[in-house]
Amino acid sequence: MPIRILIADDDLTIRYLIRRVVEDQAGWEVCGEAGSGNEAVVKTRELAPDVAIIDLAMPEKNGLEAAREIFAASPSTAMLLLTVQEVSPQLAREARKAGFRGAVTKSRGSEVVRAVEIVLGDGTFFQVEGAPISGVPNIT
Repeated sequence: MPIRILIADDDLTIRYLIRRVVEDQAGWEVCGEAGSGNEAVVKTRELAPDVAIIDLAMPEKNGLEAAREIFAASPSTAMLLLTVQEVSPQLAREARKAGFRGAVTKSRGSEVVRAVEIVLGDGTFFQVEGAPISGVPNIT
């Protein structure tokens, strides 16, 4: 059974690029896409993906707001935050509180595969200022 991944980003080009990265992996498939935070919440409920890759800055609800709703409804869905800004320790903590298991910047798109593999294994992956960090508390 393939790993099912939802991609939520308001930028169609970014969704396309992430889709290409995901679909290049054997046994992974994109089960849906969302262009807003609200749509990410609805699609996650409808499609029950294994992983949701969610942009931080989206219309209607930002990625943190959407993640809180998704986590409350489906805590087993692994979520990965995608952002254009560098992931600061503060953003990593906020993302973890919202239910994200990892965060990567869009400029390091190649890290998406590694991050998805780690969050699928119940690990955490927060790319902070160019280096993965540990010690981000698990908040449930």
